[in-house]
Amino acid sequence: MLIGSALGLLAAGCASFPEQPPPAGWSAAQQLTPQAGPVPELPGELPKGPGQGQQPGQPPSSVPPPQGCKDFNPAVVGTCLNPISGVALTDVNQSTGAVTALATERATGRLLKVTKDVDPVEVAKFDVDAAADGGLTGLALSPTYPEDQLVYVYVTTATDNRVLRLAPGDVPKPVLTGIPKGPTGNRGVLAHDRTGALLVATGNAGNPAAAADPNSLAGKVLRIDGTGQPAPGNPTAGSRAVASGLRSPGGLCVSGDGSKTWVTDAGASADLLYRVEPGKALGDPAWSWPERPGVAGCASFSNLVMVAASATPGLLNLPMNPDGSFTGKPEPSLADQDGFGRLGPLVMLDDTTALAGTVNKNAGGSPISSDDRVVIIVRDAGSVGGKD
Repeated sequence: MLIGSALGLLAAGCASFPEQPPPAGWSAAQQLTPQAGPVPELPGELPKGPGQGQQPGQPPSSVPPPQGCKDFNPAVVGTCLNPISGVALTDVNQSTGAVTALATERATGRLLKVTKDVDPVEVAKFDVDAAADGGLTGLALSPTYPEDQLVYVYVTTATDNRVLRLAPGDVPKPVLTGIPKGPTGNRGVLAHDRTGALLVATGNAGNPAAAADPNSLAGKVLRIDGTGQPAPGNPTAGSRAVASGLRSPGGLCVSGDGSKTWVTDAGASADLLYRVEPGKALGDPAWSWPERPGVAGCASFSNLVMVAASATPGLLNLPMNPDGSFTGKPEPSLADQDGFGRLGPLVMLDDTTALAGTVNKNAGGSPISSDDRVVIIVRDAGSVGGKD
């Protein structure tokens, strides 16, 4: 399986702080991969963990249990982290096949570089308020990351929620500040659309009225440029908002062709998946879960929307028609001993592969010695239901 050209590693040392080129508009055809920019060409197929990419009826391969922080599952990239809130793929070594990724920890505020069988390296540590659902909750790489090495994060501070931008060797720079902070509804997530504009899903800060207020940054999907200003092509000139009505978003994902954008949300009475239609309130959800599995990250494949569950083990897979409608009920996967437990962030790499982070150390989880982990998930592209 080949996935594009190789990325550079997150470099150390001094760096300038270039501005991103202005995006062309909401529907421009420039092809950029959401969240992680161009993704790397892998030497053959990505490693498959137990139960991933298996043919129906084929028993999972045997993998020894972890020994401390050493995890023998070939799909595991990083180990022994705190509950993970964001992941992004940065490099695949073409000689060794070693995968390198970035991961964020919500409560500690740490941004870490992880590589298989290598101790995590702290890239940065942000001063965050992790009370309730706040902290370091969102991560996205610049669409031109191989050239500029820019990283975007969403953080809760003592006074607000905000988007920061980090360049190698530099201090974090504010991109968008003043997003309302409250007793709840502080979680925010990031992605890039196909034009290079930054999408920011914000919580309602515990105030449902703020989500409906066009003058508030709370409870919205925002679309901004690299300086935090409204991106060209937004539905309302001069406004950053492209959709409204969120409570506590957990995932934001754009399809490979850029035609579909989805956001997950912890609603007032159910967990929700919305399709984002620029210029409109979110309205009725595309799917809802009254049982509250803890919807978190999402990935929009060509025939499937995959949603991570942070309160129950595994993934929720919604078979999808080309127009974005769903063909049946969500199909669970990786929910047994062959999975990775509870999952938080999820980023699509190509139409069969995603990168995820676990949250097994959260209250109620069942962590193993190598948790929490960054893992590669490979699904069977031939199965509409996404058997993985």
